Amino acid sequence: MSLFDRPAKSNFEHTASEPLAARMRPRTLDEFWGQTHILAPGRLLRRAIEADQLSSVIFYGPPGTGKTTLARIIANSTKSKFLSINAVLSGVKEIRDSIESARQNYELVGRKSILFVDEVHRFNKSQQDALLPWVENGTITLIGATTENPYFEVNKALVSRSRVFQLQPLTEADLKGIATQAIADEERGYGLLPVAIRDDAMAHLVNVANGDARALLNALELAVTTTPPDSNGLIDITLAVAEESIQQRAVLYDKEGDAHFDTISAFIKSIRGSDPDAALYWLARMVQAGESPNFIFRRLLISACEDIGLADPQAVTVVASCASAFDRIGLPEGRYHLAHATLYLATAPKSNSSMGFFDALSVVQKENSYDVPNPLKDASRDKHGFGHGEGYLYPHAYRDHWVAQQYLPDGLQGRIFYHPTEMGYEASIAERVMRNREAQLTLLEDQRHENQDSGEDRWIGRTFDGGAARAQAIRDEIFERIRPEKNARILDIHAASGLLSFEALRRCPEGGVYSLVLQDDASRNFEALMAQRPPMERATIARVQAFDADALNAFDNIPFDAVIGRNFMHLVANLTEFLSKLSEHIHPQTRIAFCNILPSSLPHISQLIPCRENNDLFSQWTRAETEILNEEEGMDFSETKLEESAKMANFPLQVRTCELQGRLTITPSIFSRWFARHPESPSYLDKLAMRLPQQTCERIAQWALVHLKGQNVPWPSQILWATHDPS
Repeated sequence: MSLFDRPAKSNFEHTASEPLAARMRPRTLDEFWGQTHILAPGRLLRRAIEADQLSSVIFYGPPGTGKTTLARIIANSTKSKFLSINAVLSGVKEIRDSIESARQNYELVGRKSILFVDEVHRFNKSQQDALLPWVENGTITLIGATTENPYFEVNKALVSRSRVFQLQPLTEADLKGIATQAIADEERGYGLLPVAIRDDAMAHLVNVANGDARALLNALELAVTTTPPDSNGLIDITLAVAEESIQQRAVLYDKEGDAHFDTISAFIKSIRGSDPDAALYWLARMVQAGESPNFIFRRLLISACEDIGLADPQAVTVVASCASAFDRIGLPEGRYHLAHATLYLATAPKSNSSMGFFDALSVVQKENSYDVPNPLKDASRDKHGFGHGEGYLYPHAYRDHWVAQQYLPDGLQGRIFYHPTEMGYEASIAERVMRNREAQLTLLEDQRHENQDSGEDRWIGRTFDGGAARAQAIRDEIFERIRPEKNARILDIHAASGLLSFEALRRCPEGGVYSLVLQDDASRNFEALMAQRPPMERATIARVQAFDADALNAFDNIPFDAVIGRNFMHLVANLTEFLSKLSEHIHPQTRIAFCNILPSSLPHISQLIPCRENNDLFSQWTRAETEILNEEEGMDFSETKLEESAKMANFPLQVRTCELQGRLTITPSIFSRWFARHPESPSYLDKLAMRLPQQTCERIAQWALVHLKGQNVPWPSQILWATHDPS
């Protein structure tokens, strides 16, 4: 380096000669604007950055949303060595140099390294492959930044080893805050200059920036540096100045990029949703951007069968005719045919019954290869030797040209793939299809096979629990009520079963799941299962002695977007205090869904016996069973008690009770749990024996063996729901 050479500055060093957008980059998370869905307190990414426990990640989003800035913040806060390369300017050599530096750094001083790759999608396959083994063995932690969808533009192997965080365009409030901060900042912005920006000028800059902070700051810089001071020495940014500084909104439409796929997706979904106005808007967006009409017609032809189908069988014909006419006419007049086809599909009745094909395809791919029924086999070759085709009924020889006979293989009898809708033309054929189907089903032998798999029994749970189907139905109802975003923070009360927490983790990969459990064996099993997941895919677990107000101190200062819980309310000693404390952890938009089975509503086993000739025996049995149920925990818990507690705590809850229908097959395992002796964990029969003579208990067990074992019985229950939906 000569005496007059300027030393190279570090990756993240700023100078006064740099553009305003570079100088105003946030240096800490507290200075960062926007992206609260992944960076708000308690969110997964913020926790990982603050704890310096970041695993490989890819930041994906439009320009100017903070991808590179986040990497710089991580560089300022991590104890790891931070390396940075740009995929546009770098190749395999630069990658190898960075990897070698990271390897030596780890071997010599035991310090890990983070490699930031800007525009990672610009690397070709071989360059991306060069990163793989070092990400895999932990030599480097990768942070990639890309404006393109990584699931399409980045190697699947690299994506599978990273967590993808999608950054959203900044809101108008975020952009206004950024601009205001730049004008006021004396160190990096224009705080030392007499700059005044009018409200309409600010609104114009924010609106046209379209969520891009860099575009906003570049326009603001141009406005300030090119506007001379007025007679009072004030740099006055008027609407006219703002319009000159940022003349028009950038069109984000790349025929090979996300805008291409996102816009056609919005177009087809608008057609599917029968919104002709939105469909025409998205069509105009594509035509204006120069999208290929052949591509648009291709998607319209698919939609004609996928979304309209037999509700209007003419839809595909209309679209095909419009496509053919367009080929003859071309642009610009051919736009009429694009609009005609779009409006026809958007206003047509809808049916997706053709999706039944893919259900059938899944069966073919995943299940056994079933033999063709003998009557359906080709009789022209093997009729005499093997009897192929024997028994086939020729439909045209019967009235209405139809006769009931077996068409599906034996192992698929009763399986339904086609579900006709009640829309348009399909409604006229639905009744006929159903009638034929019912006639076909009369040919089948009505058999129910008892599933004795131990896996099913494991899901049955305690004696008076409703089984897997009941629990799954409750889980689905809870998540339907809270409708969580993927970045939601969810509190699960009484989470030891894992039923709700694991589902919450699947639905909210960018948020946070907080699980409150009692200190018992069930919670230890839950924690062991959770520990098998990657660190960034685990719930935060708090083990408590009891469900009381103090238990919620484990999650101080965390506002939850949803609070859920199952079968815990009867375990809370003081519901009013508990709900009062819980109110400190919710905000106006928090959704709540609790449920509790009322034990007193569950079926009495004695009432499942279909016949009760021996009145004395059943009288004794019923009386003893009532005593057992009255001793079950939580019998005093009721809808009224919960309503009173919520009112006293000023906690927003709507309370109601509903009946959950269900059936239970009394498998040998369940029957044994009820009517065998279990000294360590008293069974139902053991509890009866505490109240009835030995001989009477033996007679009851015999009656149950004859009338209950192997039976599929009604198993309803009363469910107490406590919910809050601010919408």
